[in-house]
Parts: sequence; C-alpha cells; structure tokens
Amino acid sequence: MTSLKPYLIRAVYEWITDNHLTPYLLVNAGNNTGHLPEDYIEDGKIVLNLRPQAVEALSLGNDLIEFNARFSGKPMMVVVSINAVMAIYAKENGKGLVFDQEDNDGGSDETTTQPPAKKPSLKIVK
Repeated sequence: MTSLKPYLIRAVYEWITDNHLTPYLLVNAGNNTGHLPEDYIEDGKIVLNLRPQAVEALSLGNDLIEFNARFSGKPMMVVVSINAVMAIYAKENGKGLVFDQEDNDGGSDETTTQPPAKKPSLKIVK
C-alpha cells in the first residue's frame, strides 16, 4: 500500500487554510533529499510557512512537496521529501499532526496527537 502520510498532509493543509490559519511544515533537514534554504536550518530542522500568500506553485505530491518562495528577498524553489516531514500544524494554535519519525518507509504512519489507548480495568464487586 502507498503511504498515508502525503494524504494526511494534504488534508491537514486544507483544513488549516479553510480556517484562515497559517500552515507550518516542520522538516527534518538531515532526512530531506530535496532542496531547502540552508541559512534557515536550525538544529537540523526547518519550519516552512506554506501560507498561500507566501508561496507560489505549491504542489503537495505523494513523494515531494514543492513550491517557490522568497527567503530574504531571494527567490528559491523548495523541495521537501515526504519522509522528511515531521509535522504540519497551524501557527496560531499549534493544531495539526506530528508524524512518527521511526517509520519513514511508506508503511503505517502514526501521529502523536492521539492519546495512548488505556487498558481496560476490571473491578471485583462483592
């Protein structure tokens, strides 16, 4: 099966923009096979603003996220591999999805936004 991750990214992106919020993409720069603005990478990560007014020609594909943007006034084509995406969230309230970085092979994707399931407990009543 194909990875669920790009579909979730597209869905959350649409939800964020439909609610007039600013979509931010957290990227693991060390795991990225694409092209990122090196001057803005901190601690091996970069946060990218995907607000429609901030980017041009945005493509949220199954393998890559591509767009044109300006960094310090200089135009640049940004290419992010889906496997490098750590999270997509709204700047204003932090709501979105954080992806499990242990599983980047296209298999099942998990999010840390879901609370862990509690085991049922039984109580003996006499």
